[in-house]
Amino acid sequence: MFINKLNQLYKPKRILFYQNASDEDIHNFYRGNLNDEIGNHANAFGTYDYPGIFYISRNGNDSHIDKVIGIEYRLDDDRISYPENLKSLILDEAFFYSIEIDNEIEIDINSIHQIFEQVAKKDYAHRAFSDLSIKQNPGVIGVFPGSKKIRILYEWKLNQEWASNIINDDIESFDKKFLYEMAFLDPITKHQNWNHLLPFLEMPMIAGIKDYTFVHFDVKEFRVLNEVYGHITANKVLSNISTAMKESEYIYASARCHNDNFAMMIKDMPDDQTIEFLNDFFEKLSHIEEAPDYKIYFRCGVVPMQRAMLSGNRVADAGKLAQSLGQTSNHTDITIYTDKMHDDILWGNYIKAYLDTAIKNDEFVVYLQPKFDINQEKIKGAEALIRWNYKNKEFMPPYRFIPFFEKDGSIDKVDDIVLSKVCAALAEWKKEGRELYPISVNLSRTRMYDNNLIDYLTGIVDSYGVDHKYIDFELTESASYDDMKQIIFILNELRSKGFKISMDDFGTGYSSLSLLTQMPLDTLKIDKSFVDKVGSVDDSEKDLTVIRHIISLAKELKFVCLAEGAEQKAQVDKLRSLGCEVIQGYYYSKPIPIEEYEKKYL
Repeated sequence: MFINKLNQLYKPKRILFYQNASDEDIHNFYRGNLNDEIGNHANAFGTYDYPGIFYISRNGNDSHIDKVIGIEYRLDDDRISYPENLKSLILDEAFFYSIEIDNEIEIDINSIHQIFEQVAKKDYAHRAFSDLSIKQNPGVIGVFPGSKKIRILYEWKLNQEWASNIINDDIESFDKKFLYEMAFLDPITKHQNWNHLLPFLEMPMIAGIKDYTFVHFDVKEFRVLNEVYGHITANKVLSNISTAMKESEYIYASARCHNDNFAMMIKDMPDDQTIEFLNDFFEKLSHIEEAPDYKIYFRCGVVPMQRAMLSGNRVADAGKLAQSLGQTSNHTDITIYTDKMHDDILWGNYIKAYLDTAIKNDEFVVYLQPKFDINQEKIKGAEALIRWNYKNKEFMPPYRFIPFFEKDGSIDKVDDIVLSKVCAALAEWKKEGRELYPISVNLSRTRMYDNNLIDYLTGIVDSYGVDHKYIDFELTESASYDDMKQIIFILNELRSKGFKISMDDFGTGYSSLSLLTQMPLDTLKIDKSFVDKVGSVDDSEKDLTVIRHIISLAKELKFVCLAEGAEQKAQVDKLRSLGCEVIQGYYYSKPIPIEEYEKKYL
C-alpha cells in the first residue's frame, strides 16, 4: 500500500450533518455512489470538507464507534443553507493528520489504526510553530473516497505550540536562541536560510573567503515529489540537499532560500571543473529511498568568480537568470552566467523603460517587403516589418529589440504601431485611387489569450476605413502555443470578419501537419531555411522532395504557397518549377520604406 503523507491541519468546532451508514452504504460510497441527500451539499457554502465516512467515538475508546456518512459545516451562520433532512452532531475543535492511500481496497477502523500507528513511528508531526503526536483514542476519523485515492483524516493531539507568543506579540517570552533560529535557520531542514547567507556575500572577508563562484539551483518538478510521494518525502529531499552542502569541502557557505531553491558560495575553479563538481554533487542527490526508480533532476545557474565579485550582494539576480535558462526535461541543467547575459539584462530593462518614450517620439518606422507572383512577375502584396530609428539617430537591427519586447510582452505595443501605420497608408492610397494589395502584419502569440483581441484589432482597422481583406494577420508556426483551441478560435473569428491569415516559418515547428488541418489559413510561408537549399550546387534531391511536397500539400489544402528568402534567380526558377506561386525575398526587393514602396509598385 502506498501512503502519501499530506499535511497536518486544524478544524474548529463545527456541525456534522449525517446519515447512519450500513456496510452496504459504505461499500457503495467507495464505488462512487453517494445518495443525493448528502451528495447535493458537496461544495456548498460554509462546508469544511467534502462528503465523507466518519468514525465517531462516543466515549473515547473503540468500544462504541458510530459509522456515518456526512458533511461538516461551519456553526451558526445565517448565510448558510443547512441541510434539513439529516441528523446533526456538534464536533469539537481538533487537529488532524492527513494522508492519501490507493483506492484499490476498502478499509475499516482497524486497518486505519494500523496505518497511523506506522505513520506515527516515523513522523511526530513537527511544524514550524507546533508539535503534534498521534491520539490513542481519536474522537473523529474522516475517510474521503475519491476516483483514484482515499484521503484519511486521523485526529492527533497538540503537544506544544509557540504560535501564541507570536500572534499575541509577546516579545518577552522569546529567548535569543529562538529568535536567532527563526531569523536565520530554515524551519524544515534546520539549514541556514538566505538571511544567513547574505552577510557572507556582503562581508566575505570576515568568513575568510577571498573569492568565490556563486551557485543558485532548484529541483525540477519538485511539485511532483510533493503531490505523488508526499511532503515528508519531499522534505527529506530538501534535508538531503542541505546535508550535502554542509559536508562538501568545496562549499564555503550555503542556504535554502525558499521552497526548493538553494544558493551556495563555492570554491573558484575553471568552468569544466566547476561543472564536473556540480554534476557529481547533483547525481548523488538524484534518488529517493521511497522510489529508487524515480530520478531527480536539477536546474542550476553558475556565476563565475569575476562576475560574482563584481555583482556583490546582487549576485543572486545573475544566478537566478542563468538558472531560469535550464529548460530541458529529464536532464540536470547547469548554465554558466556570461557577460552577454549581463549586457542583455541591462539593455532589455533599458529599452523596456524607454519604449513609451520611443513611441511618443515616433521612432518606429514601418518598412514593406513586396511579395511577387512569380508566374506573372506581378506585385501580389507585402509584409510589414518594423524598424527602430533609435532616438532618431540610428536604425537599430531588429534582433536588438524584437526578442526583448517579445519576452516581456511589450511587442504588443509595437505590433499596434505597425497595424496602425499600415492602415493609415492603405487609407491614403484608397483615397488617392491607387490599386491596393494585402499587407501582412505580425500577430504576436503573447496576445492570443486576450479576450478583447478581436474587437480591439477590428477597431483599429475600422477606424481608418480599411477593407478587412487588405489586412493579413501572420502567425509564427515556430512559436509555442499552450492552448491551441484558443488560437484556432481567434483565427476563425478574424477570418469570419474578412481578414486573411498566414502561417509564417512553416516547417520549423513541432506540430506543423496537425496545425495545417485545423487552422483557417490563406497563405503558407515556407521558411527561408528550406529556400536557402534550393538552386545551389549543394541542393539535394531530399531537400527538393520536401519542398515539392510542402508546395503540393499547400495547393491541395487550397492555400497560397509563398517562399520567403529567395535571393538568386536560380532559386526563383527552381521554386517556380516546383509549383510555388509567390516569392518574398531580396531577389525582387529588400524591405523598403512605405514611401518607396508606393512609388515603385503603386
